[in-house]
Amino acid sequence: MDTLGFWVGIVATIAFAVTGVLAIADRGVDLFGVLVLGIITAIGGGTVRDLILGAPIFWAEFPVYVWVALGASIFTFVAESFFSQPQIYRWMLYIDGFGAALFAIQGADKAWNLHFGYPVAPVILGVITAIGGGLLRDILAGRKTLLMSHELYAIPVTLGCIMYILILNFLPLYVYEGSIVCMLSIFGLRVAAIYWDLRVPGIFITKRR
Repeated sequence: MDTLGFWVGIVATIAFAVTGVLAIADRGVDLFGVLVLGIITAIGGGTVRDLILGAPIFWAEFPVYVWVALGASIFTFVAESFFSQPQIYRWMLYIDGFGAALFAIQGADKAWNLHFGYPVAPVILGVITAIGGGLLRDILAGRKTLLMSHELYAIPVTLGCIMYILILNFLPLYVYEGSIVCMLSIFGLRVAAIYWDLRVPGIFITKRR
């Protein structure tokens, strides 16, 4: 299962890098900028998590994640027209959603096992692991961040992390099954949001005359 998790993580890293580069394609970023933003999107969330936890940075122990993100960013830069096709881009969003689900639960689990800030911190760090890289990318690229775009992304991740922490606390004998259920719940909500273009309701502010 560790081997399976590793390869799923690699696929998710590729998806994060690809969607990260495509998100800033309209900014006219050069190759170096693409590499920086693609890598930040792919590994930024996990990096912030490990810094907060005071744990070894995951990609320092497994540099393959950096190389995979680098390669995916270069390939996306070269084949941007291919990945920008609506059908291909939609499939990348689905894979990205699965990656977010996987990384969220991994992040929450890591914080929990390190006994860090029970019970709230594992939820927060799970969310940071999943969306932190995208937030850093958007800030650096001067884009509207996920938290400001009404996209149904952070909410499924947060709900899935809360479910997982509840399982760890009250049903510790079913952690493996619970992790799968939580990941599938996050992924299912993301698929629904992508397929039906679901959005988070916004606050409408009426300007005073």
